[in-house]
Amino acid sequence: MRRARLTRPSTRRRGLLLLVCAGLIAAAIGTLLQQTDSLRRLELQTVDTRFSVRGPERPPKDVVVVGVDDATFGQLKKQWPFPRTVHAEVVDRLRKAGAKLIAYDVQFTEPSPPGHENEDSALLGAIFDTRGRVVLATTETDKGKTRVFGGGTILHQIDARAGNALIPSDPGAVIRRVPYSVGGLKSFALVAAERASGKTYTPADFGSGGAWIDFHGPPRSVPYISMAKVRLGQFPPSAFRGKIVVVGAAAPSLQDVSATSTSGSGLAAGPEIQAEAISTILRGLPLHGSSSLLALVLLLAFAALPPLLSSRLAPVRAFLASVGVGGAYAVAAQVAFDHGRILPVVYPLVTLGLSAVATIAVQYLFESFERQRVRDYFARFVPEAVVDEVLAQTDGALRLGGVGRECSVLFSDLRGFTSFGEGRQPAEVIEILNDYLTEMSDAILDHGGTLISYMGDGIMAIFGAPLDQPDHRDRALATAREMLERLGRFNARMNERALGDGFRMGIGINTGPVMCGNVGSHRRLEYTAIGDTVNTASRLESMTKGTDYQVFVADSCRSGLDPMPDDLVFVDDLPVRGRQGRVRLWGLVEEPATAGRAPAHDTATVVSAD
Repeated sequence: MRRARLTRPSTRRRGLLLLVCAGLIAAAIGTLLQQTDSLRRLELQTVDTRFSVRGPERPPKDVVVVGVDDATFGQLKKQWPFPRTVHAEVVDRLRKAGAKLIAYDVQFTEPSPPGHENEDSALLGAIFDTRGRVVLATTETDKGKTRVFGGGTILHQIDARAGNALIPSDPGAVIRRVPYSVGGLKSFALVAAERASGKTYTPADFGSGGAWIDFHGPPRSVPYISMAKVRLGQFPPSAFRGKIVVVGAAAPSLQDVSATSTSGSGLAAGPEIQAEAISTILRGLPLHGSSSLLALVLLLAFAALPPLLSSRLAPVRAFLASVGVGGAYAVAAQVAFDHGRILPVVYPLVTLGLSAVATIAVQYLFESFERQRVRDYFARFVPEAVVDEVLAQTDGALRLGGVGRECSVLFSDLRGFTSFGEGRQPAEVIEILNDYLTEMSDAILDHGGTLISYMGDGIMAIFGAPLDQPDHRDRALATAREMLERLGRFNARMNERALGDGFRMGIGINTGPVMCGNVGSHRRLEYTAIGDTVNTASRLESMTKGTDYQVFVADSCRSGLDPMPDDLVFVDDLPVRGRQGRVRLWGLVEEPATAGRAPAHDTATVVSAD
């Protein structure tokens, strides 16, 4: 038999609607977080992680750092700030060594002390001799104008350029991006890159938040030489030839250090950061962020994924599948990063997690309500003691599929009730019928039977389904005995109300293979049993009419009773309508107290139900 769902289409639609709502809620929360940039710091940290996963790259061949480090202080025996003649000597050494560009990350905005004007002249002369190959740093600007060497006039005379060396940091004081300009003045790294390459960049190339710095690795990944060695000429002849040299403070005591995406728990010196920024610009800004539209599309897609999976898979499998998709996306984001694309990670994955949790919560909540509905559905015809066990045998969709098994089927009918109800008020008839059905139903359920249906004053019940009951024959016969006892009490109440002498009933019990399951349409389902065994049981109930017996039991039921009862007597082998062979029948001998209006006999003559 085809497995039939207990959930109706409308119920399923409600479940899908709840899943959609869970996805929409997750999408709304994710979008709100993204628009307010609430998780910006965490998102930026994932970029640092991607650098770490990618690992160090080969050092740049066209950029070198000359650092004012502790060795410089030890060898030069001078205090900071150094006399400008020292800087002039360094510039001169670098020029003679063939440096393509000297990016001097030291600020010369104040004149030398009185009496040291010659030091300024020495430095200006050294810069002039480079013939436009020096870029100077400043952090003080006024609407794009600088005070380097007193102002723009002198810079123009010595053919030098200035750039703003400030690089704004992200939350957590971490430098990850280089700006196009700061305070109206192009950034120091940009001016150096443009001067060295001859190319010109626009603000659009950098974006609103600046261009991502493509760090080669942790601090000292860029070739490094101490300023002391440069001044003393202790460097290889090819160390600076054709290269951009960034000169600046590298000693921690000079406090020009910052955290970067690749510095880990340490700090990177200012000139190293500027060198990485210059190298990044020279390489065409290889790291690119994602558009806001793509970020939104990813967020919405991840919000919709768990509900979509849950509509096809069980809750746990859908959740695990969502986790798998999240992991796959994290790998994809790393691969994209390795190829120069920075995809958002936190907001899509947070949205995915919210949607997955909301979806599984909705599913379990909905399934809990649905299970309670199904429990109530089964409790109408299955004893309360076995309802939970029945539900335990249903699958994840709360379905109870059709199965074939051996069962005992019981049919009963109240004789003469139809004529009794004629001429009486409907309310009175229904009240009496409910009284009778309550008695008979309790007898069936108390013995573990499954109440299939009411047919007016008729009842159909089975034993051995939906749960397997090895003693289903004994249960069916015990139920018949109790039904007769309850009929006696019901008749006594009828007599007390002067409603007549009471009724007789007919009961037929047959055992054999039946097919049990849910049948009906998508709009209405009922648990039932079908097959020849069921039809024969119904015929046996009809065959009790006009006999001295109220209960007929087929030999297929009697043969499996344990122990064999002594209140069953052989009646006859009789033909039954709808069957080719004969059925051996046994009649239940009733106790005088339960016999109703007819006496009990050891034998009887029965007319077959042809």
